[in-house]
Amino acid sequence: MATRGFARSCPSELLNSRETGFDAFYCEPGIGGAHEKGGVEGEIGRFRRNFLVPVPRVRSLADLNARLAEDDLRDAGRHIEFRPDTVAADFAKEAPLLRPLPADGFDTGTALWPRADKFARISVGKCRYSVPARLIGTAVRVRLAANELTVFEGTRAVATHPRLVASGDEHLVLDHYLEILARKPGALPGSVPLAQARADGSFTAAHEALWSQARRALGDSAGTRALIEVLLLHRRLPAASVTAGIEAALTAGTCSPDVVAVQARRHAAAAGAGAPAAEPPGPAPRRSRAAVITLPRRAGPLPDDPRPLPDVAAYDQLLRPAARAEKGSAS
Repeated sequence: MATRGFARSCPSELLNSRETGFDAFYCEPGIGGAHEKGGVEGEIGRFRRNFLVPVPRVRSLADLNARLAEDDLRDAGRHIEFRPDTVAADFAKEAPLLRPLPADGFDTGTALWPRADKFARISVGKCRYSVPARLIGTAVRVRLAANELTVFEGTRAVATHPRLVASGDEHLVLDHYLEILARKPGALPGSVPLAQARADGSFTAAHEALWSQARRALGDSAGTRALIEVLLLHRRLPAASVTAGIEAALTAGTCSPDVVAVQARRHAAAAGAGAPAAEPPGPAPRRSRAAVITLPRRAGPLPDDPRPLPDVAAYDQLLRPAARAEKGSAS
C-alpha cells in the first residue's frame, strides 16, 4: 500500500535516509501496484491454511517459532505457478537488489518496573515469575520480549523466564527459593517450584535418589537441607558435573554434600569445564527478611575451660543501697 499521506508529512531526507532501512513506498504506487496488497494478504492466508490449521500444540513460543522456521524452509522449495524456479531460487536472485539491514539493532523489548512480593514473585501481564529471594520487596527492572522475560538487578541479569500468555500462569525457578527452603525444609516437598523443576527435567532422577537416601539416613529436615546444599552447587558448576557428582556419591554409599562437591569438581576438571566464569560485580546485596546467614559447623565439642568461674561478690554492694532505698520508700 502506497503511503502517500506519510510521504507528504515527512521530509524527503528522512524518507530516503539509510537509517530507516526502507523507502516511503512498500509497493508500486498507483494502478500498477493495486494488486500487490491483495497478493500479500493472500499469501498470508495460504501459509496459515497450510501450516497453522489445525492450530499447532506446542509447549512454548520458542517451540512454535522453531516449528514456523521449519515450515518456512519447506515452503521455500515450492514452485509458484508457471515459474520454473523455486521460491528460494527466486529470492536468491532478488536478494542482491535489496537494501542492507540497519547497522544498529533495534530492541523490541518493553521495560517494566514491577515490585517483588513476599513470595519472591513479580506480576507482569497477569502472569507471575520468580526472582531471587534477596529481591523480595524491591522494584526490579524487567525486559519483556516476545518470547522471554529477563529480570535485572542493576545491570546484571539475574533471572530469565519464557514468556507466559495465559492469565494466572506462573513460572517459578527452584534455585530462587533455596535460601528460604534452607530455613524451612518442610516446605520443599509440596512446593510449586519443585513440581515445575521436575516437569522441565532440571530436577533429575539423580536428585530424587540423593534426596531419598539423605532423608532415610538423616531424617526429613536434615536430609532436605543436604539436598539444598547440593542444589546450590548448580550455581558454581555445570549441571552435568553436579549430576555426575551425585551419582558418584551414591555409588560410594554416601549422601554427603561435601562428597558430591568433590566429585562434581573432579568431573568438571576432567571435562575441561571448570567453574563458570565469574559474573561481573553487581550492586551491593540488599538485606531482606528472606536473607539467610549460615554459620560454619563446629568440628567437635568445645574444649574444657581451665579458668575459675568469675566472682561477682564485689558488685553485690551495689545492690544493698538500692534495697535500702526501696525499703525506706515503702515505709
